[in-house]
Amino acid sequence: MRTLEEVQATLQIAKLKEEDLQKTIHCLSFGENVSSADYCLMELDDTLCKHIEAGQSLVIRGDKDERAVLCSGDKTYDLKIADTSNLLLFVPGCRTPDQLTNSQDSSHVVHAQIWGFCNSYWELRKQRPKLKKLKKLLMENPYEGPALAGQEENTENRYTMQDLLERIQASEEEMKTHLETIHACRIDGYWRVLDFDYEMKLLGHMTQLVDSESWSFDKVPLQTSLEELAPLEPKEMIEHCLNCYGKRYIENDKVYYALHEDKVCRGVALLLLQNAVKFNLREFQEVWQQSVPEGMSTRLDQLKSVALVDRTSRPETICLLRVEDLPEDTLERFNHLFTLREKWTEDDITPYIQDLCEEKQTTGALLTKYARSSMQNGIKVFNSRRPVAT
Repeated sequence: MRTLEEVQATLQIAKLKEEDLQKTIHCLSFGENVSSADYCLMELDDTLCKHIEAGQSLVIRGDKDERAVLCSGDKTYDLKIADTSNLLLFVPGCRTPDQLTNSQDSSHVVHAQIWGFCNSYWELRKQRPKLKKLKKLLMENPYEGPALAGQEENTENRYTMQDLLERIQASEEEMKTHLETIHACRIDGYWRVLDFDYEMKLLGHMTQLVDSESWSFDKVPLQTSLEELAPLEPKEMIEHCLNCYGKRYIENDKVYYALHEDKVCRGVALLLLQNAVKFNLREFQEVWQQSVPEGMSTRLDQLKSVALVDRTSRPETICLLRVEDLPEDTLERFNHLFTLREKWTEDDITPYIQDLCEEKQTTGALLTKYARSSMQNGIKVFNSRRPVAT
């Protein structure tokens, strides 16, 4: 341990004036068995600092074959090791200059012990949650409706919220939002995604009831719907279908749903397209309009991010192409899209890359980085910056 006299002697050798320095002098020494492997440092922004100070937790998620991510309650962060040329020391109780006062008349030495040291730290960068795996897990055992008499329900590959949090690289809030997006529901404590044919069966029951009762699509009474359809399907499934395809509201203490035209038309279109490689566009539009409930109007813009129209073929065609089936990685996504089609207009490609945008990033910025633009018949089109294997 150094004495004040030894410190003053060192200052004289270094030609430093004692009056230019703080009155409090920290004398550092290493504790026993100190190792750089004892601690890891992580750089946090103000939001995450407040999150920790409020007693909330941060969780590192990822399977063995995945790159680890850090999750708060509502955001996901990429973890990256950043090296530093300066040695970072852990000194409990050490005070920074702004925490010190020069009220004392003379210099004095404070002895502090180093508990650990590092040459690197974890750097965080906000990123998109990796949610494609979520539907893949749930599709291992989709819900096809209540088991028939004499049949046993398949209880394998079912996941609780805790199971999913341990497997999916996303925050709990982001995961709940995506579960709602893919029309998943909680059945007997497990999160299940509905078999698509069963979901369409529920929607068919609902729209037929609206038609037979001559209700407005903007005012579908919940209680009456449950009573009328109870002999056909579980009440929980009927209400879930209404939540997926409508908006709930209360009027005169009664619960109603306003069915969303775009969502209903989109569901019917997916049903028509799921078994066809390509569909004649004009014929598809006719069948589609005839298949939706009377009073609803179909439009191609209802199919953004789920179906692709080819205006260059003769006759014009439409095929199923869902953004959720495309790669999550940005470069892989662009390579896949340019494998499907050599040149894309901005209107066609935007629905398939919008979800790749980071915070404050635009699709235009993504196209500038991953694609090359040119003019074709007076229309700007985008193609790959590098040769793509077909």
